[in-house]
Amino acid sequence: MTRKVLIIGGVAGGASAAARLRRLDESAEIIMFERGEHISFANCGLPYYVGGIIPERDSLLVQTPRAMQRRFNIDVRTFSEVVRIIPAEKKIRVRNLLDDSTYEENYDYLVLSPGATPFKPPVPGIDLPNVFTVRNIPDSDQIKNWVSAERAATAVVVGGGFVGLEMAENLIHAGLKVALVEAGDQVMMPLDREMANIVHRYLRRRGIALYLSERMVSCEGEGRVKEVKLAGGGVLPADLVILGTGVLPEAELARDAGLTVGPTRGIAVNEYLQTSDPFIYAVGDAIQVQNFVSGMETMIPLAGPANKQGRIVADNICGRPSKYEGTLGTAIAKIFDMAVATTGLNEKTLKKMEQRYEVSYTHPAPYATYYPGGSFMSIKLIFDPENGKILGAQIVGYEGVDKRIDVLAACIRKGLNVFDLQELELAYAPPFSSAKDPVNMAGYVAGNIINGDVDIVHWHQIDELKSQGAIIVDVRTRHEHLEGAIPGAVNIPVDSLRDRMSELPRDSQIVLCCRVGMRAYYAYRILKQHGYTRAKNLSGGYLTYDPAVNG
Repeated sequence: MTRKVLIIGGVAGGASAAARLRRLDESAEIIMFERGEHISFANCGLPYYVGGIIPERDSLLVQTPRAMQRRFNIDVRTFSEVVRIIPAEKKIRVRNLLDDSTYEENYDYLVLSPGATPFKPPVPGIDLPNVFTVRNIPDSDQIKNWVSAERAATAVVVGGGFVGLEMAENLIHAGLKVALVEAGDQVMMPLDREMANIVHRYLRRRGIALYLSERMVSCEGEGRVKEVKLAGGGVLPADLVILGTGVLPEAELARDAGLTVGPTRGIAVNEYLQTSDPFIYAVGDAIQVQNFVSGMETMIPLAGPANKQGRIVADNICGRPSKYEGTLGTAIAKIFDMAVATTGLNEKTLKKMEQRYEVSYTHPAPYATYYPGGSFMSIKLIFDPENGKILGAQIVGYEGVDKRIDVLAACIRKGLNVFDLQELELAYAPPFSSAKDPVNMAGYVAGNIINGDVDIVHWHQIDELKSQGAIIVDVRTRHEHLEGAIPGAVNIPVDSLRDRMSELPRDSQIVLCCRVGMRAYYAYRILKQHGYTRAKNLSGGYLTYDPAVNG
């Protein structure tokens, strides 16, 4: 029996489902409906096309309707908007946007891949012609054309998420002066605040004016935006405004059809990606998913999971039972030369969950320190203090960030712990890594904490400890100490510690600090074995403390 499958929406999830369906079933009748012109394009590449890093528009087209039809024998109908689903009759109603005609199409199975739509804050002037969202190729065309035709010099980007930051960078590349407005107190909400502060410093160095804990309250101008007014009273010049204020799942079609929509406003699906109607599946940015670590329902709009979901749906339709086991939320962004990556849960989420956790910070080089060039990365590892199970990780750096976050994401997916990180055998040569890879080092540091080989404190505890009389001992060199240190810290270099130990009272609480935590760990081991029972190490050292406290 020939099965008929209708797919609403393309891009990652829908196109993936269609191609997989054809590979599994040559006889199936497959029809794709897309209300726009393009069925499969690289929406993650849109900012880089605006900035000229991707010079050719056609490079963004993953699959054209004609190519999809020829290779996979799929009936692709662009400029076709599905306006209603009738589950009881297993039909959909379609409007042809070219001639405004409507017709109905029946199905055996229906796949929903409508994606998400950019959120537009309800403020005056938001609909003026030079206020743009970044969802599809026509959006990027409009931005690029406006910048060129209007000789734009200033831009305001609203929202400090992945899209907002990528657009800010690429507008700088295009020669504009850029201000970024973020309602929260940090950019990139998957990061915890101290990690985001590293990004803040870098953005300012690269010429982006940051307005944190600020809201846009209006777009001012006659016929076009000229200025953006902020809640705090500031006014920013703007030849164009980019909205990177997040997305909302396009679930209206499903809701109107009586399908269950979850508390996140996404379409509810089971582990097989079926909606509340077993003949209707849903994938991509429109669905509510389970967080792989916490098991909580959430929205995680990422291309990788959407592609996997499309494949799983095709398997299930073709009688190959396949489950979607949740989304980990692994993501990375390039901001100029900097890479920012996250996976799993962050500390903010774990606090809300009231789940126990511990944190370690390391600042390793991406490859052998004696090899020319290179820089340091900052790794935050979050784990269960009892069994060492890895709960999440965040990395901010330049080279090698992608490799390390991917290793950590794979470890979380497989339920590994920090001691397993120590045992990983990872590729080593001086241009690529160290004999102890940064992932190994993160495992060793976290393992030392669990095993009791070091007692740590964190950056946010320093002021309270000082108020209780704790002595902060900076074990770096005098030159390093003079370049910047925790206020009130005593400087005793680690190599002089044994000779100057008498300067430290044994009954006082002593917090040891160095640049990244390693020399302070050596100092901790010295003091501990000489009877200093109240010694502690500042996790991550001054490289964690300084941006976390001083912004």
